[in-house]
Amino acid sequence: MTPGSGPLMRADHSLRQRLRDRPLVALGLAALAALAIVMLARTAPLAADAAPGRAAAAPARDGRTASPAPRAVAQYTIEEFLATTNLQGASFSPDHDKILLSSDQTGVFNAFAVPLAGGEPVQLTNSTTNSIFAESYFPHDERLLYSSDQGGNELDHLYVRELDSSVKDLTPGEKLKAEFVGWAHDDSSFFIRTNERDARYFDLYEIAVNGYARTLVYQDDTGYEQATVSPDKHWIAFQKVSTTTDSDIHLYDRQSKQLRPLTPHQGDVVNQPVGFSSDGKSLYLITDAGSEFSYLAKMDLASANSEVVEKPDWDVPFVEFSKGGRYCAVGINSDAKTQIRLYAVDGWKPVTLPQLPDAEISAVSISGDESTFAFYASASRLPRDLFACAIGGQSARQLTHSLTHKIDPQDLAEPKVVRFSSYDGVEVPGILYKPYGASPQSKVPALVWVHGGPGGQARVGYLALIQYLVNHGYVVYSINNRGSSGYGKTFFKMDDRKHGEADLGDCIASKTMLIDTGYVDPARIGILGGSYGGFMTLAALAFHPDEFAAGVDLFGVANWVRTLQSMPAWWESIRKALYVELGDPVTDGERLHRISPLFSAGNIKKPLLVLQGKNDPRVLKQESDDMVAAARGNGATVEYLVFDDEGHGFVKKENQVRGYKAVLDFLDKYLKGSAM
Repeated sequence: MTPGSGPLMRADHSLRQRLRDRPLVALGLAALAALAIVMLARTAPLAADAAPGRAAAAPARDGRTASPAPRAVAQYTIEEFLATTNLQGASFSPDHDKILLSSDQTGVFNAFAVPLAGGEPVQLTNSTTNSIFAESYFPHDERLLYSSDQGGNELDHLYVRELDSSVKDLTPGEKLKAEFVGWAHDDSSFFIRTNERDARYFDLYEIAVNGYARTLVYQDDTGYEQATVSPDKHWIAFQKVSTTTDSDIHLYDRQSKQLRPLTPHQGDVVNQPVGFSSDGKSLYLITDAGSEFSYLAKMDLASANSEVVEKPDWDVPFVEFSKGGRYCAVGINSDAKTQIRLYAVDGWKPVTLPQLPDAEISAVSISGDESTFAFYASASRLPRDLFACAIGGQSARQLTHSLTHKIDPQDLAEPKVVRFSSYDGVEVPGILYKPYGASPQSKVPALVWVHGGPGGQARVGYLALIQYLVNHGYVVYSINNRGSSGYGKTFFKMDDRKHGEADLGDCIASKTMLIDTGYVDPARIGILGGSYGGFMTLAALAFHPDEFAAGVDLFGVANWVRTLQSMPAWWESIRKALYVELGDPVTDGERLHRISPLFSAGNIKKPLLVLQGKNDPRVLKQESDDMVAAARGNGATVEYLVFDDEGHGFVKKENQVRGYKAVLDFLDKYLKGSAM
């Protein structure tokens, strides 16, 4: 995930569909799952260490087990790193001989078709400005659905690319946002949600495959999240979010027009609908009822009785059912790395999988004829690539090769999961990257990398910016501070109403672990983060001005009162959840003012770099403008870079080149240079 992949909220499963991961500088998706944008996503353990609160053999906490054998490596330019292609999405064609995806190989995301038999991707759209994210082929022909916004403003419309290559906007209008929900089981229609009637809420519509006639299915005046439709289109399951750790499922009967709660409970329980049984009599859901971690359950709609289907020792961030209901793929977020299990639904019998890459597995898709499944795999030396395998087959075929031939994979850093004891004894995990050549005799600078969220998760996989920095001599510790998802709901809630305080304390405490490795220079430790991680960078420099030697903030919150008051209208359904976790700007204004770095900018004395998208609807450009002005006004060294055609995260490669290079140049000047 990118430094700014977090949506300034918990990376809960139900929010991912709306809050698409968009790479800061070609770093690729979570959450969530994921990032499924997590309780992500939005994955076998990288190391044999356990989550907080578990007893298990762990590697040395100072990270010494992460030391690679000394070897000479080439140093690569930003252009060479960004020659690597980023991919998203996977939809099988009607004849199951190719897969639709989005690729930024042209510099901007466009739709491509990848042959299952092998061969180069075929470009289907030709945007040179706004990114195009492929949603799906049509069931019986090769028309395709895609979404696109304007310059990163997140006001996505849904489009059809017709067979003659002409394009139709299915959701025309100004200042609206639309989302693809899924296909009807009979392939005669598909479902979308749009907030065109009321910017705060998303109404559910059914659209005919032929002619695109649109029918209102449910008018939402309450604020529901995810919608799941039964195969016979009789039932619709909605998720209603109360807080980031509490949600219910409501069941809507299209015939009687009645809506009823399906998961009444006491206390904090997350319930998320993920699919109906083939006969429409049962609902599958992800829940953490009575458990520290989320799991897959099945509820009988008539009796509301539930049974556990799959309950591992980690979160289940997502499941994927085949169209015919014969198979189900289950993702397991195992210590920041997804495992996949495949089952025959009848009897819930495991299906033997071939040897899969030792990598983070995500975005599983099963073909319409239930013969093949596709997935993405990402490891430190394997950028997110698409693989396909016959169900029951013996091997998986790699369909894409995203890493540029200009980079030797062996020159890339292999990370390790490393834990440390924080300031109050809480055990905090993270992912440690060590550059080749770092040693007690040749100490190097380091960065504490803070993910977005606040409830995101640093994950194992290929991250271009991290690899670029490590390749240029920086240790990077991608921390999963308290409040991160993936380590149980107790750990997840540890930073509630303590943001920029309890969680920032973990970032500061991680410095001791870095210094104890013996190869990190104590005087040259900086902090970097995007979105919520950007806030943490600003908070570190403003409230603990002597702890870090430099900071890099990518579109981070400077003024919590304003940010929470200026949330996009389409976040209405989760406004209360954000207020419960972060604070209400009316009733908690004093505390939010206190933790906002803007009002303590006079304390900043270490160099700061700020990057911001002009069209960001989540963290307004005014946030960065004010922070930069205030810090400069008090004599701090601040560099500021604004991208006029980007939003919350940077997706255009020309901007990524400019942004990445600015980060490295800044760090070389103020972090490496501080000891020269």
